[in-house]
Amino acid sequence: MAWQHILFYKPYGVLSQFTDRQETEHPTLKQFISIPNIYPVGRLDRDSEGLLLLSNHGGLQHQLCDPKFGHPRTYWVQVERIPDTAALQKLKQGVTIRNYRTRPTQASLLAEPPSLPPRTPPIRVRKHIPTAWITMTLYEGRNRQVRRMTAAVGFPTLRLVRVAIAHLQLKDLQPGQWRHLSSPEINQLQSLTHLPHL
Repeated sequence: MAWQHILFYKPYGVLSQFTDRQETEHPTLKQFISIPNIYPVGRLDRDSEGLLLLSNHGGLQHQLCDPKFGHPRTYWVQVERIPDTAALQKLKQGVTIRNYRTRPTQASLLAEPPSLPPRTPPIRVRKHIPTAWITMTLYEGRNRQVRRMTAAVGFPTLRLVRVAIAHLQLKDLQPGQWRHLSSPEINQLQSLTHLPHL
């Protein structure tokens, strides 16, 4: 079998699956990707955007999704108000959400808003409440974890964009676009996962 691995910029509102099992009428990956027998490695919530890796390699899916391997995932997160040092420190140390203590994470304020395509629909803006962007790198991927973490320290998430999975980056992809992994990216993935064939 020929292994296939692609990176996709999942737009806001798109389900991270090929079929809409609950018939919600939201767009799915099928509207963007026509490669057969390829599946998302992990997922992004419907209201999150950004990098999604898809592959037909089950071993790769297991390696990158199992929290015991601790592969990093990096997000740019627009939050309501401007987090102070204490809030960022709590995120770094791990917070308790739903009776679970998150692993330590990397978190810092971005000096400037990142250059991203506009979201459709745009986020809700409240005239007298500022927003800020933080970058967060997690080593686990629980359901809605970033949103729950920022809410736990008092700064609700307004927009969430995954920009990297380990060394794989969003770079020049635009919402709805996808591309095959390059040979160097596959080689790095092989080194990272110790899988013999990718």
